This record gives sequence, C-alpha cells and structure tokens, in this order.
Amino acid sequence: MGRYAYDLHMHSCLSPCGDDDMTPHSIAAMAMLNGLEIIALSDHNTARNVPAVIEAAKEWDLLVVPAIEAESAEEVHLLCLFPTAEAALDMGEILESHLPPIKNRPEIFGEQRIMNSRDEQTGSVEKLLINATDLPVESIKALVEERGGVCIPAHIDRPSNSIVSNLGSVPEEMGFTTLELSKRAGPEMASDDRYRYLHDSDAHYLTDISEAVWRLSLEEKSVAAVLELLGRKRNIM
Repeated sequence: MGRYAYDLHMHSCLSPCGDDDMTPHSIAAMAMLNGLEIIALSDHNTARNVPAVIEAAKEWDLLVVPAIEAESAEEVHLLCLFPTAEAALDMGEILESHLPPIKNRPEIFGEQRIMNSRDEQTGSVEKLLINATDLPVESIKALVEERGGVCIPAHIDRPSNSIVSNLGSVPEEMGFTTLELSKRAGPEMASDDRYRYLHDSDAHYLTDISEAVWRLSLEEKSVAAVLELLGRKRNIM
C-alpha cells in the first residue's frame, strides 16, 4: 500500500478558459516539480489533449488518469475518469456531439488548441467547448460507467456549476461514491461519510496546479487502482 500525491482536475490550452501555457509537456513538468505522482487532465467536454499529456508524463514516470470535465444539461460539472485514453476520447466524441452548434470565438473565449507531447499545435476545435451538453447528469454518469470509468460531481462547494448549487443536493439515488471539493474547501465540507472526497485544483494556469498535499492510498500506482478506489462504495460502520 502506498500514498500518492495527486491532482485529478486541471485544464489544458484546449479548454478555452485554460491559459496558453497549459500545454501537455508544461503541465507534466509542473506537476513533477510540485511533487505530484498522479494527475488527470480534464478539459471541458473533450479528451483530445489527453494522449499528449500521457506521452509527455512518461519523462518523469508521472501517472496520468484519462479524464474529462463534462457539463450536463442542468449545467452541473462532472469529473469523469476513464481506464484508457481511448475510452476518454470516445466519451469526448459523444459529449462534443451533444453540445449546441455554437462556434468558438477565440477573441472572446480563448483558443481551443490541440497539442502533441512536444507542445506543438496540431489542430483546434471549432465548436465552443464550455457550453452545457443536452445530456442530463444520469445519462453522463451511465455513459462513463459503460466505458469502465468513474463519474464524480465536481467542486461541490462552489456556488455555480456544482451538483449542490444546481440540484440542491447530491441525489442519493444516483449512486455517486466520490465527491470533489475545491482545494480551498474547509474540512466541514467533507462531512458526509457516505462518500469519499477529492481535493483538486481545477487549474487553468500552471501556478494553480496543486502541490503534494492531498494523497490517495492505493495498492499500486495505476489507473485501475485509482478507479477501483474512487468507484467503490464506502463501508460505513
């Protein structure tokens, strides 16, 4: 059993709100400098930069969990973690197809840059990624789980785009096992012992990426071990 420093929520320059310096190699390098051992790239409604981050992270033996931050029809943000980049990319295609047909305006929202592991731009996404899809929370969760992943309500302590702010609570019937808090959330927010809690940065800038503060206890440092832990129901005595 080991304890591994993590940050499972950050955005690359593919998210229009992500800084241009949030490139795959720079993200991996900053995570290494901050002492992290496990990270996840979770761009808005897409996984197109996940393979590049996975490749860049090999330089430092940094584990990358393939991820997406999906937005539901209720405007709830969901951290979606996957066993493989292929599963994440497949989910990303579904999410992009359920976004409204609105083009990005880079001068307003920012560029949506697809990169390789050497931080070279290889393309861009035309459709604006930061809109809500037309998929409800339940459907996104089911699609993620069909692909072997884990769906986690994101930053539940925030006053917007969280399942608590938009739905009033975490519906027990949805069967969530883990909830995410922002890294500045107080300990009182992790008070419901039915759930595990993550503390993530939701970094949009390199300087926002977490340092080695929060850790996961795992049998091994692997994507499978991360998903198994976060997808498992807690035993409440």
